[in-house]
Parts: sequence; structure tokens; C-alpha cells
Amino acid sequence: MKSYVTRTGLFLLLAVSSAQAADDAGEVEFFEKKIRPILSGNCYSCHAADTKVAGGLRVDDLNGLLVGGDNGPAIVKGDPGKSLLLQRICQTDAKRRMPRDSDPLTAEQIADLTQWIATGAAWPVVGVPFSIGRERADYQELRKTHWAWQPLTKPSAPQVAASSWPVGDVDRFILAKLESAKLEPVKDASPEVLLRRITFDLTGLPPSPAEIADFLKDSSLAAYEKVVDRLLASSAFGERWGRHWLDVARYGESTGPSRNIPYPFAYKYKDYVLDAVNRDLPFDRFIREQIAGDLLPAADNAERDRLLTATGFLALGVKDVNQRFKVRFQMDNVDEQIDTVSRSVLGLTVSCARCHDHKFDPIPATDYYSLAGIFTSTDDKAGVRNKMGGNGLDYYDPAMLVKLSHEVAPPPPEKVAELQARVDEAKKAWDAIRGTPEGLKRAANGQPTQRPFRLKYERLQAEFQQLSDPVSQGYAVHGVTDSPTVADTQLRIRGEAENLGPVVPRGFLTVFDVPGSPSINPGQSGRLELAEWLTNAENPLAPRVAVNRIWLHLFGQGLVSTVDNFGIKGDVPTHPELLDYLANDFIAGGWSTKKLVRELVLTHAYRLGSEAPQDHVDQDPANRLIWRHSPRRMDAEEVRDAILAASGDLQLTPPAEAAVKELRMVEMRDNGREAAGIQNKSNTALHRSIYLPLLRGVIPRALEAFDPVTQTLVTGQRDATTVPTQALFMLNSEFVRNEALASAKRIRTEGGSTAQNAITQVYLKALGRAPSGDEVKRALDFIDAYQSDDFALADNESGQQSEEASTEIAATADGAAANPDDVPRDDQTAREGKVIADDSQTGAWMAFVQSVFASAEFRFIR
Repeated sequence: MKSYVTRTGLFLLLAVSSAQAADDAGEVEFFEKKIRPILSGNCYSCHAADTKVAGGLRVDDLNGLLVGGDNGPAIVKGDPGKSLLLQRICQTDAKRRMPRDSDPLTAEQIADLTQWIATGAAWPVVGVPFSIGRERADYQELRKTHWAWQPLTKPSAPQVAASSWPVGDVDRFILAKLESAKLEPVKDASPEVLLRRITFDLTGLPPSPAEIADFLKDSSLAAYEKVVDRLLASSAFGERWGRHWLDVARYGESTGPSRNIPYPFAYKYKDYVLDAVNRDLPFDRFIREQIAGDLLPAADNAERDRLLTATGFLALGVKDVNQRFKVRFQMDNVDEQIDTVSRSVLGLTVSCARCHDHKFDPIPATDYYSLAGIFTSTDDKAGVRNKMGGNGLDYYDPAMLVKLSHEVAPPPPEKVAELQARVDEAKKAWDAIRGTPEGLKRAANGQPTQRPFRLKYERLQAEFQQLSDPVSQGYAVHGVTDSPTVADTQLRIRGEAENLGPVVPRGFLTVFDVPGSPSINPGQSGRLELAEWLTNAENPLAPRVAVNRIWLHLFGQGLVSTVDNFGIKGDVPTHPELLDYLANDFIAGGWSTKKLVRELVLTHAYRLGSEAPQDHVDQDPANRLIWRHSPRRMDAEEVRDAILAASGDLQLTPPAEAAVKELRMVEMRDNGREAAGIQNKSNTALHRSIYLPLLRGVIPRALEAFDPVTQTLVTGQRDATTVPTQALFMLNSEFVRNEALASAKRIRTEGGSTAQNAITQVYLKALGRAPSGDEVKRALDFIDAYQSDDFALADNESGQQSEEASTEIAATADGAAANPDDVPRDDQTAREGKVIADDSQTGAWMAFVQSVFASAEFRFIR
């Protein structure tokens, strides 16, 4: 039985909905005559779309009532006794009774509300557009003809004329295309170029001078295989290739724009990814754990905690916590999860079907809502909630974090009671002065008189949370679990969360068929079955998308250039048979990333040089046929790590603790103290870039210039621009100058080393090769000239001017008038420090090292 909605099934669904609407006409009439007037007359002023919704509850929308506000669902269909709405209306305590500040409802009104809930809470049905459920005429043809949605083929390797060139079948597929185009592959890369290439591609780090020397002694294919195996076994492989997946997983350590709330436990998901990649966890298992880890069996508590941590994949997305309406907040998060899962695993833009049928791919809106039902039946436990205009801990919801197995001893009750009393007292004082003329009056420092009351309340609130909440002690993760209420969801007309159409059964996409697909367990969300469907060996997209990304990271471009879009608007593969060959090989190899990477880097095609004969460029300028190895610019993390490695400052061991762990789940302003503290930690850190704080909107300065990942969307391939600001960064950045100075000081203190030997070491560490005789001469001439008084004076004046300009800018910012609203004025101005050598000789070597860092050869991997 298929677990998705068929076309016929949807027509029947709409027909049943119409019949039910006719049967419910009397109950809807009762609602319009009796219930809506009660709600509009007594509740809309505080709980409707055009208000700042009190308690997060809307009563002008059925879903708003069913989802509820801060205290949970307001009504439970068929059960008035469990409906909070009635409980608050019937309160005897006037301070807690609703409606507030008005007369209580009459007995007749309460009876009408009770009857309405008991009979199922009928609500007028939104008109369903004629197009819903009526498939576009071209969808069936697209399903049959588009290459990506067809089952995997099992191609045989082609015969080639130059039979001695290929090492294996991958080379034969490539050479056959080249021979048909009458192109010859260029000669092989030199040993130095190949070693630098493979070391950066597999670890993101440069080879050491000792490793270069060893490989130059023996650069045979057998020796190269040993290098490959050594790199695959190193922890640096997981740090490099784990970063590739974190790009796809849009990993970030905060919620992002609107109100930026830190995710203090996000680093645990990052550690999970790095560990999984280093252990070569099969890719299909890797996906299943991230989508449904909480639903998989575990042998012990440690395994259970690891699986719960894996579900951070679904929880760590961008979230608009400043959203006014809870139901919109939920549906926006569901949309973000659908987009992440579909583009990361399938290379499809399913979210385009949220408001209407997909314009290009055969993905109807009903397919979107069949997936949406899976995620509305899942609790997104990122630890945040929505509240428009909140402050302090308003956005933190400890109940919506996934608790790990560690048992925490409760704090002393008397200490909890004492602190709770202080919190209550501070809140009472804050509530009494908040927004009053006295509170808004300016104090001597220009800030509102009420501000100290707010700060005291927030400080005590945070102390209480730290004391009473075991989650604050780190025994939790951001992840997902099944919701207590598991159900199919309604199609939203035009994608609007409140405009409910017919209910769509939970299921999977209909764009392609996966034989043997599981049926959704009605007692669970359906994420486990979704994970199984995604990683089914008969699913044609998941293995194709995965191997295409692996190819991209080794050859510079995918066999399908649009790595995150395999739909109609995506590219077609340059080597379709090779793509399917690799997908089959990947599955047969147990979905092992390391096995496939090893196979590809041992090919003759990977070991080609990067020379570009003009006739080849004229015929195939983009190198789509792979007649050479395309050079690539280092990504942001590689640039920083390579500079640290060349200077000798790089610390290869991970830091003891993640910087984000220290942050509370309160709003973090991009120019506030917390952001400045994070930037300072990034600026002084010497660990690999994968361990830098990665909060959204707070990009480490050492990464900014070289197109760091956006952290908001699935990114299978980063931009790789070459712009003037990158050259300016290499010349003026405090980080680059500091590391150039560190390298120069090491040269001065090594002792016994000639200038020629020192120049050679700089070249080996930074460029992966020894300098030529002419390069040594030019370097010596440069260093001698730089030690003159003119050069030293110019450098000192430049640094002094830079410091004066920075001081002037900072003074202007710090002296700005206080903002009249209730926002703390503790903005932190980013400053670049002055980096100057102690003497002209050190300064000359520093300038030489920096010039090597600034060279194009340093930034590009050939």
C-alpha cells in the first residue's frame, strides 16, 4: 500500500469534505450565531490577528485555539473538561478569570461554549481553490521523462582506445567522453602539486615540510596510496568533510535574524557529525539518525544520547522567534525543515509547493502537506518559543529541549524557595514601574528610570533558571521528538497558516516511485518511515545527490553542476552513466564515504595537472569533460588554517569547551557585549576554524573575506569569488599580520639557519614547494631593501595612522547620544589592533611572509 495521496484519493477526500461541510452546516450556523459573537466581543481585543497577542493565544482562528498559547491548547475537540478556555472563563479568582477587566460571561454563554466544544468545535471552512487536487497536465510526462527521477541504471564501463591510461572504470567513463570529443588529458601533476592537492582536499590543511620531503623521495602510486590512507585515517579528515555536511545542514549556533538567540548546545551536534564522518558511519544510517534518531533502538544510554543529539539536524535552523502567532511560527519551522530535508538528501526544492503546486517540478501542494503532517506531529525542541517584542528569557523554553540521560541532583529546596521569592519581588517591582511616567522619566545617565528594575529582574530570573533547570548544566541538546499529538495536517490555502483546507494524509513525494516504501505508523510522527524512504536503495535521488557532492569536493564541480537542485531547473549531468555507476558503487560499498573518496582520489583523472592548453580551453572552457584538474580557491576555513599552520601557531587538538556553551538563551545583539566577546574569542583562537564560534550574524573576522557559508539555507557548494577586498584583507588584517609576525619571530629564533634555508621553509610551509633560485634571490633582495630606514618608517607610520583612525571611529561611536528607548547602550565597537615588529630585520621577514600569504599561489589549490 502506498503511503502518499493518490490523485483519485484526493478527489475523494475533497468530495468527503464537501459532504461533511453540508452535514455540519447547522453546527457552523450555531458557531456564527452564538460563539463568534462571544469571542469577538470579549476576546479579540487581546487575542486576534490585529493585536499583540496576549499569552501567544489567538481565538480568531481555529488552529490558534487548537495549538493554543504559552499554556497549551485552548480547546480540545469533544472534551470541554480538558479545554483551558473554559477553565479560565469559569475561574472563581477574578485575577485569573477571562475575560480580564470586564464582566464574566453569563451562564448561557458558558453553556453555548461548552456545547460548541463538546460537538467538535465546528468552524467555517475556507473556500478551496478549484486547482487543489487537480494535477497539472504536464506532471505525469515530467515524471516519466526527467532524468533524475528515473531508476538507477547499471551501466558498464565503456571501451577506450588509450587502454593504458585508465586506472579503473571511473577513468574509462571519463576517457571515453574525451576521446569522442577528440581531446587528450593533460600530463600528470607534479609530486608537490599532487601532495598539496590531496592533503588540502582530504584534511583542509597543508602538508608539512617533512611530508613533502618523504613524498619527493618516493612519489610512486604505491607511496601515493599510503598518503591517501594516512589522510583518510586522520581526525583532520572528519574536521574537513564534516564541515562539508555542516554546510548542507545549514549549521548555525543561534536562531539568526529578528531576535538572535544562541543555541548553547549546538556544538554537540557538530561533534556528532565530526565523529560520524571519522568513523565512516554509512551515509544511509547517517541520514536516518539525523531525521529519526529518537525513534531508533539504542543499546545503552550513551547510544541513546548520541541518537538524540543527531536530531539537531532538524532543530538548528533559522527561527523567527519574534513571530507574533504561534501557528505561523510552527508552520514556518515546518517549512524550514521540509526545505532542509528535501534539498539536502534529494536535491529538490519541495518548499516551493507550500503555497501552490510547484511551478516546474511535479510536486503538488498535497505532497508538501503530506510531509508537513510528519513535522507537525514532531516537537521541534530547539529550546525557543515565539513572542513578539519579548526580552530577557522570554524566548527560552527549557521544556522544549531534549534532555539527555544524565541524572542531576535537585538543588536544595530552601535555596530554590529563597531565590524564587527574590525573583517574584523583582518582577513585582518591575511590573509596577514598567511603562509608567515615572519609569520612562530619564535618570541622570540619560537612561529610563525603569531600566535598573528590568535588569535586576532579568538577572535574578537567569540565576533562578541556572539553579533550578538541569538543562542549564548542559545535560540537554537541541533536537526533536514525536509530539504527544500525532495527526495528519490540513492543506493551507495559499500557504497561510490559518486558512485550512482538507486534511492530507501523511506520506512521501509522488514525483518518483520507491518500490517497497513503508506505510506510516499511525501512532508515530512518520519520521522513521520518511528516513527509511529517503535512504531506500531504490530511491533514485539520494545516492545520486550524495555522490555528486563527493565528486564536487574532489574535482571542483559536480557531474551535475547544480548540486542542490536536481529538478527541471537544475543542470543535466555531463556524465550520466558515470553518475549512476558511482551511485551503484556507493550503495554496494555500504554507503561508505571514505571508500568512495579513496576510489576517486586514486583515479588517473584526479591526478592530472592543471595546465590549460589553448585548444582545450577553446573547445571546453569550463573543463566539463575533465581534461585537466580544475584549480580551486581555498575556502575561508582553509585560508585561516593554512596561515596558522604556516606560522606554526595552529593547535590541532580541539578546544576543551565550545565558546557558545557559555551563552544563555537570551537575545544577542550583533553589536552587543556577547557578540563582541565571541569575536574576541574568535580573534585569539588558534584551533582549527571548525571549532570557532559559528553564531548566525556574527561571522569570525578571519573568515569574512573568503565567502563563508551563509548558515541559513542548504549549501552544497559555496560561492568562490575573487574580489579586491580579499587582497586588502591579506595586506591589512590584524590576524594575517600577527601570524606573519609569529612566523618571522620563529625564523629569527631558530638559530643556525641561513636566510636561504629560512626562505625555503616559508615556501614549503605556505606553498607546498621549494623556491627556485630566482625566487630566493628576489626574496633576499626584498628583505635587504625592507630593512632600510625608509621602509621601517613607512610601516610604523602606516600602523600609527591605522590606530588613530580606529580610535577616532571608536570615540565617535561611544560618544553617540543615548537611544531614548529601553535598550542597553553597551555597543561594542570592533577594533583592529596595530601589529608592528620590534626591529627592522624582524619587520622585513614579517613583510616577506605576509607577501607569500597574499600571493594567488597560496590561495589556490592546483
